[in-house]
Amino acid sequence: MNVHLKVQPHHLERGAYLYIRQSSMRQVVENVESARRQYALRGRAVALGWRDEQIIVIDNDQGESGASAAWREGFQRLVSDVGMGHAGIVMGLEVSRLARNNADWQRLLEICALADTLILDEDGVYDPASFNDRLLLGLKGTMSEAELHVIKARLRGGILNKVRRGEFRCLLPTGLVYDHFGNVTLDPDMQVRETIIHFFEMFSRLGSASQTVKVFRNEGLLFPSRLHNGGTLFRPLTASTAMRVLNNPRYAGAYTYGRRQFRRTIDGKKTLRARDIDDWPACIPDAHPGYISWERHQENLKILKANGRGFEAARASIPREGPALLQGRAVCGQCGSHLRVRYAARRGRQEAWYICNRARIYRAEPMCQSIAGPPVDEAIGMLIAEQMTPAAVELALEVRKEIQARHEEADRLRCRAIERAQTEAELAQRRFMLVDPSNRLVADTLEGEWNEKLRTLASAREERERGRARSIHPR
Repeated sequence: MNVHLKVQPHHLERGAYLYIRQSSMRQVVENVESARRQYALRGRAVALGWRDEQIIVIDNDQGESGASAAWREGFQRLVSDVGMGHAGIVMGLEVSRLARNNADWQRLLEICALADTLILDEDGVYDPASFNDRLLLGLKGTMSEAELHVIKARLRGGILNKVRRGEFRCLLPTGLVYDHFGNVTLDPDMQVRETIIHFFEMFSRLGSASQTVKVFRNEGLLFPSRLHNGGTLFRPLTASTAMRVLNNPRYAGAYTYGRRQFRRTIDGKKTLRARDIDDWPACIPDAHPGYISWERHQENLKILKANGRGFEAARASIPREGPALLQGRAVCGQCGSHLRVRYAARRGRQEAWYICNRARIYRAEPMCQSIAGPPVDEAIGMLIAEQMTPAAVELALEVRKEIQARHEEADRLRCRAIERAQTEAELAQRRFMLVDPSNRLVADTLEGEWNEKLRTLASAREERERGRARSIHPR
């Protein structure tokens, strides 16, 4: 059918919608010729009879992928205007500009057919209400979706091929960097390295991520965090950061890829799902230097898993505060669950009771048993006294030495923080001394930065003194 026979007067009374899109901002910046070709379709609309003021350009989806319409506001506006009968023709350089998803494309065709709206691409003008044109447009949409699948498969295949060899560069966690040859090495910053080493040693002693965070807080230690610009910022350690570090196999020197899987929901949002280690595309132990061994990493994961089961199984973490000797250790002789400790003030002192009441709390069943704590603790104390051999005394001395070594390690990390603050203060001082004194706008700014660095240095020194006081006179 002749093109001008498809364009009827009632089409010309409505607007001509020109949809322009490129998949990434890099294409928008570099593929200028493609953008010119798309904007040149205005001339096609004018040649078919539309006035220039009737042409509506929708180009606010630049840099957005056409794989879905969920996150493309411009395409949603186009479909809405077509459905309300405002569009006489929809123009796009090719089908892939409008949609890479066949479902979105077929939905647009259906609405255009109901609203009697034409579609124009580089090859010609089509009437979706016509069977032959609808068939051709449907084939073009299918080919566009298949083309996207082929492109993705090629890119994904190349990435996975490098992943299996351990050569694909991934974003590294704090404490690991790429050297000039592209190899993964430990961070050259000694404060970063020693802080991470201290973190893993502390977790090995305590067996609990939350207790490790508490020790860092009590000792006034900060944990490194990498910024987007490549710099490093020291912040208070949080439980989420501790869990992320403990679960990351890169700290064990293992090259991994695909630990999490991303999927898009119907509203276009990304969802994250963790994969089992058997489903990872790549897991290569001892691929680069690490802070702990692969075996130590596996043990840490087992400890975290055991801690997450509560009292259903024996836990490796330290007991909570309180005078009861067997808190977190005593097991019920009837059901096998760990006994809980309840404290009560009697006769002017705090007494402990070992109880097993999970069956009553969770299943409304009778409580297994309740045992007074003092007789049990007294028997345990006598047993410990009987076992105090010279070897046990030596063990106690070794524990004392270990505690002292922990305090020294914490003090060394505080000294590293002082050294960093001293270096930054000296650098700020040199910048201030080099500026022209008459240029007060710059001099005042540099002077403020220097004063801020000096305050940070003074704070680091005060924190070291407080830490040393706590180690000498613990509460």
